[in-house]
Amino acid sequence: MYSGVSTASLFLREMNEDALSVLDGLGVKSTEIFLTTLSEYTHEFAQVLNAHKGNLNVNSVHLLNTQFEPQLFGGHPRAKADAFRILDGAMQSAHEFGARYYTFHGITRLKKNSVSRDYASLAESLREIDGACMAHGVKLCLENVHWALYNAPGIFKGIRNYYSELKGVFDVKQARLSCYPYQMYLKDMEGCIAHVHFSDVDEDGKICLPGKGIFDFEECLRRLKDVGFDGAVLIEVYAGDYGAYKELKQSCDYLDEIIYKIGI
Repeated sequence: MYSGVSTASLFLREMNEDALSVLDGLGVKSTEIFLTTLSEYTHEFAQVLNAHKGNLNVNSVHLLNTQFEPQLFGGHPRAKADAFRILDGAMQSAHEFGARYYTFHGITRLKKNSVSRDYASLAESLREIDGACMAHGVKLCLENVHWALYNAPGIFKGIRNYYSELKGVFDVKQARLSCYPYQMYLKDMEGCIAHVHFSDVDEDGKICLPGKGIFDFEECLRRLKDVGFDGAVLIEVYAGDYGAYKELKQSCDYLDEIIYKIGI
């Protein structure tokens, strides 16, 4: 395992390309690039990112869910075709700047019963979406998100019964917001976790950087090891959850010390 920081942690503080320069300058090892608008899903912008990433390993790409991801599952042929065109451009860009994984939310749960529990149908859609991503060498990874497709334990395993190649992203913050113990998500995604999103929480429930709150990261990392995970542990917080940028590197060092201690 190794630590990293998502550029989402610098959203509205820095543009993506400048966020990469900041993280590289801090000595952060790995990142997830959170592309936030359609003009960033292009070959031209991928070249800009490549010019700024320095020694950073780009583990994954994250896109703004509501722009097109729900339409990838849609029944309207034009809307679905447009969504796949956007996806194709974004994945071509992701391949160019070196991302191996795509952190995916999928359908949004904006209406009651807005997501079918027809796992066979969901698996068929995810297989099609994954195929479009893999055409550019990027693997689709379904993230647990309390307001999206995978909002409760059991859903990942239910889909995977019909699509065994499915990969997942474990987000500890989203597990907490879903009101299910995070251990249930780890069991659900056992052997299939591509990478992890980490944040901490203080005694008042406010999000903060790992090492600044009360969450037991050593226990969580041990549990991740037990379910076969050995990849990037990416810090993902909001821009107002910390002060100086150097705190991001200090948080990475905190996680790396635990990883070294438990031998993973």
